[in-house]
Amino acid sequence: MARTVTSAKTRRQGIRFSAQVWKEGAAYVAYSPELDISSCGDSAGQAKSRLREAAALFLEEAANRGTLAEILAEAGFKKRGNTYRSHRILVRETLRLAVPVAS
Repeated sequence: MARTVTSAKTRRQGIRFSAQVWKEGAAYVAYSPELDISSCGDSAGQAKSRLREAAALFLEEAANRGTLAEILAEAGFKKRGNTYRSHRILVRETLRLAVPVAS
């Protein structure tokens, strides 16, 4: 679940978002479903750190282009005063489904 926070020191808004991490071959992949951003690294920690950096650069560039509000709205965030809040997740679970065998 993602949510934004405001820093009293800088008066800048922050955002909290989730990260999913998995291993692909020798690399670790970190992905944020809220922002649809991913990155990778040699360890889970490095992948998460690089994801944080990629998200910061993405949001900074969106702010510079004047599209940040539109992007956050499209990602499910709503502006309330000076902060953005994501939708509240009511259920989080893993689902299983049988996949048909191709002929």
